[in-house]
Amino acid sequence: MEKETFSYKKALLEIEEIVAKIDSEEVDVDELSELVKKASELIKKCKSKLKDTGEDLEKVISDLE
Repeated sequence: MEKETFSYKKALLEIEEIVAKIDSEEVDVDELSELVKKASELIKKCKSKLKDTGEDLEKVISDLE
């Protein structure tokens, strides 16, 4: 089985969809809990991706010097 690559852009869109769904106030308590957990996981992955990208850029810039 091939591992799906993480897409920051897709994750950000999914977070925006979750926020819009929560803002609509048409979410029951059980679904709200799952949506918040999913958003939290996506946010953690996005933060990690940003950190890794920053480190990669620093390395590339350092190698150019």
